[in-house]
Amino acid sequence: MTQHPAAPSIAAMILAAGRGMRMRPLTDAHPKPLLPVRGKPLLQWPMEALHAGGFTRLVVNSAWLGEQIDTFCEQWQASHPQAQLSVSREGLDFGYALETAGGIARALPLLGDAFWVLAGDVYAPGFVFTQEAVARFLGSGRLAHIWLVPNPPHNPRGDFGLSAEGLALNQAGERLTYSTIGLYRRELFEAPWCEVVPGNPQGTAEPLAPLLRRAMDAGRVSAELYTGPWTDVGTPERLEELNR
Repeated sequence: MTQHPAAPSIAAMILAAGRGMRMRPLTDAHPKPLLPVRGKPLLQWPMEALHAGGFTRLVVNSAWLGEQIDTFCEQWQASHPQAQLSVSREGLDFGYALETAGGIARALPLLGDAFWVLAGDVYAPGFVFTQEAVARFLGSGRLAHIWLVPNPPHNPRGDFGLSAEGLALNQAGERLTYSTIGLYRRELFEAPWCEVVPGNPQGTAEPLAPLLRRAMDAGRVSAELYTGPWTDVGTPERLEELNR
């Protein structure tokens, strides 16, 4: 087995700012990441998994009904005093969500040179966040390492390919679905890969996929397959099925 040097305890960003339009009317009164899944808010699942892996520096972004995200994070922080939890309040700062890359760029001062990113509305209870994965990523020279999952019924064409060498592919005959879980370097959110100014003081809304595709075309994104339980909780029907 390849030995990797000990990895630093890096930060993790959980994306929780979206409006959740497809989840209406449930999201008219509650942010989607706070909807209950199997007895606890959806957002709590990845927070607990990161904490269990030793990743205690967490950043959550918010916009829609952000005050509820604030309250939840305050309560979670109180029960996990050894953790460091910050909220990037896009709704308060700009009045709207900054999308994925825009939100990450906004939070860069809180994240450091390498960090986890994952969506707060994805249920993946079996995913384990490990220091070994971080060490492997830091030694790779890649700009990102992402986890892909088998295509669910609602995304049959997938998002990205996966080469035999473990590279994520922008162009591929067979595609898998991006799990929304990945390791990233700050460099990907700076020029020439990203046009948003670090810290995003102007409030630019920018998606993540174009940045990833550019880096994939340059051979700078690695990937692997995750086959554990995984659900993009994107509709009331999927939420109901999880809770059934």
